[in-house]
Amino acid sequence: MAYDQYFGERITNILNERKVEFFSKKMMGGLLFMVDNKMLCGIHIDKKYGDSLLMARIGETAYTSELEKDVCLPMDFTGRPMRGYIFVTPEGCDKDEDLEYWIDLCLEFNPFAKASKPKKNKPLK
Repeated sequence: MAYDQYFGERITNILNERKVEFFSKKMMGGLLFMVDNKMLCGIHIDKKYGDSLLMARIGETAYTSELEKDVCLPMDFTGRPMRGYIFVTPEGCDKDEDLEYWIDLCLEFNPFAKASKPKKNKPLK
């Protein structure tokens, strides 16, 4: 199953309205939104949940309080939650103002986020 393209368009529209320079890239059946070469948020199809979830990079400061909300789940691809990242269920971002809240929270954290180190290409043998 591919990610929800309409969901992606909604995120794109919010970022454009806020005049944020970003790019998106497809990864593992989902879609990531990158700002300053750092993951801002993304769309992920969760097999356990069975729907498109918003992956939100909100930082450790907001993580604990936001995770208490019914619409939030810990982001745990490997069975070990990643602190500072959450999944938001469709109920938590169906309304535009709710999705805007999550995107704004991600944008607020983005200047403090560390970018991933670029991977070096291994020479072919």
